Amino acid sequence: MTLEGKAALVTGASRGIGRAIALGLAAAGADVAVNYHVPGTAEFGHDNAGDAAAVVREAEALGRRAVAVEADVSDSAAVTAMVTAAAGALGGLDILVNSAGICPFHDFLTMPEELWDRVQGVNLKGAFLCSQAAARVMVEQGRGGRIISVSSISALVGGALQAHYTPTKAGIHSLMQSLAISLGPHGITCNSILPGAIATDINKDDWSDPAKRAYLDQRIPLGRFGEPNDLAGPAVFLASDAARYVTGASLLVDGGLFVNLQ
Repeated sequence: MTLEGKAALVTGASRGIGRAIALGLAAAGADVAVNYHVPGTAEFGHDNAGDAAAVVREAEALGRRAVAVEADVSDSAAVTAMVTAAAGALGGLDILVNSAGICPFHDFLTMPEELWDRVQGVNLKGAFLCSQAAARVMVEQGRGGRIISVSSISALVGGALQAHYTPTKAGIHSLMQSLAISLGPHGITCNSILPGAIATDINKDDWSDPAKRAYLDQRIPLGRFGEPNDLAGPAVFLASDAARYVTGASLLVDGGLFVNLQ
């Protein structure tokens, strides 16, 4: 599943699943553009720009070209500039991974409209804007491409504090199905990955609390909470020629959590 000679852009790649996927693609041979967003820095007390620079250094240590590109994925002008910068720095664009996403947990009855709009904007609109901008470059290049979007197990189930989030994840998978039809004639495959319980900033309260962690660990057939690196292999597979006939598909990466009803 080599990605030698390929150029990839990963959104939300300064930390978590995006970071793991960016470095997984680099380890498989791809040059990578690492997207991050500055205004998101304060949410979890992280330095997004600094974290993105660290990912770039790690990718370069693997012998790859890498660049950090700042953009709010919900802003069309910023997305266009980001894709242009990434393609310019890496000599083209073959792979897009839509990983940027937010989920500020909130009760449904008191949820402000502004929060709903922001989550839709980053998660779903962001995937649309980035896919469209990247696909335009791929079509112009004429050598096909790969678009992979990080959906979620939450596309299949509800969440009491996630009424704003779960629809975006279902929408992302639906978007990939439609784009698979639209972009198939151009040799561009479009698929989604559905992570289960993965230890990231979004669900830190679950995996850092011993009681919650123990409960979820015993619910998962493979016996453990997922780690961001568990998503790297599936992403590399979908980005590679090994998945050249896979499009419009969803790959559930959850340790068996979804199928365990007991």
